[in-house]
Amino acid sequence: MTAVTDTVNAAPPAPASTGTPVRRRTVTPTRVWQLAGPFAVFAILFAVVAILTPGFVGGNGLVVVAQTATATLLVALAQAIVLHVGSIDLSNAAMALFSAILLAKMLGPIGPVAPILAILIVGLVGAVNGWLVAYTQVPSFALTLGMLGILQAASLVVSDSTTVYVEGNGETVTALYENAVAGLPMMFWVAVLLAVLLWALLRFTVVGQSLTAIGLNESGALFAGIRTRPLKVAAFAISGVLAGFAGMMIIAQSGSASSTGLGSDLLLPAIASAIVGGTAITGGITNPINVVFGALTVSLIPIGAAAIGIPPEAQSLVYGLVIIVVVALTTTRGRGVVK
Repeated sequence: MTAVTDTVNAAPPAPASTGTPVRRRTVTPTRVWQLAGPFAVFAILFAVVAILTPGFVGGNGLVVVAQTATATLLVALAQAIVLHVGSIDLSNAAMALFSAILLAKMLGPIGPVAPILAILIVGLVGAVNGWLVAYTQVPSFALTLGMLGILQAASLVVSDSTTVYVEGNGETVTALYENAVAGLPMMFWVAVLLAVLLWALLRFTVVGQSLTAIGLNESGALFAGIRTRPLKVAAFAISGVLAGFAGMMIIAQSGSASSTGLGSDLLLPAIASAIVGGTAITGGITNPINVVFGALTVSLIPIGAAAIGIPPEAQSLVYGLVIIVVVALTTTRGRGVVK
């Protein structure tokens, strides 16, 4: 019995020095494309538009693309973090619009506190989505589709079915649109900063690695002792917070909000941006920095189509075809570790 105990408690033997080199991750063309593909697609598309219409670049074309992409990028990041855990959120674009309406109504009375409060409210809505998905096992597609309807109705009620204008303290958020850094509006750089922070969360923290484990194999993560349910709630809450930031950018750009105004059509472009940015719809693979280029690409397509003279009635066809091609080029097939 002592011998058995000693054998169990003994430290594992040191690996023999066989001279066999440690296996390292090889850099393959496929992996390079997965990492750089979204940027390459955007750069190529931008170059094509710039060559065909030189005035596009000289006329602040990139500034226009950045302005257009900002809200889409934030909702795409909100979608990406939910896709990362193997779910989907069809309500985060509606959260952004609801947040914008709340912010437009609150800025006058409470000033600088209003953006924080609006973001917290939709963050709480996101957390409720996550709690219901995690603890009631309702499919995220069905649940968030229902929440989409609730938020659309709430937006109509809060706005009295009209456009809500900022009546005071608008400079609290409009400075993000009016001021520029390196020639691009500050609100775009705020969105990029949030993408970098989300990338760091997923790559360097225990929470991020646990979210990745859930997306790759939720059952395996559960057996490994990971608390999957609270982490799913956290992912949806982060999604809500990012949607709240998108609502703030809508107000920064337009100074008003309505249920049918700026931001009312963010859902499909945001999902496309997340996927063009390499986010796997099966979960576990997300690079928020690539989602930045996904949003820029999706925003550039209709602008570029108009710039090169494609008739308005044909732009939707071009938009759809380009999205299909880009997704086919940039989507990671299969599961893997977060990059």
